[in-house]
Amino acid sequence: MTTTRVGRPVLDEEDLRPLRLLAAGLPVETVARRLGLSERTVRRRVRAVCDRLGVTAPIQAVVWAARRGLL
Repeated sequence: MTTTRVGRPVLDEEDLRPLRLLAAGLPVETVARRLGLSERTVRRRVRAVCDRLGVTAPIQAVVWAARRGLL
């Protein structure tokens, strides 16, 4: 789990699972099916990650996680 400077978690495994699949180039429909979630839930989770990281697009969240060796 990646933490902030004050030790609070930024991303946990639940956050990283959809990012890994998106990084592999899979569409949201496929990500949802593989995770056993609805597309809406996947989109909501990814949006929450983006908000937490202060980025505006899912690809930016993927890049953020990849640069930190999380993917």
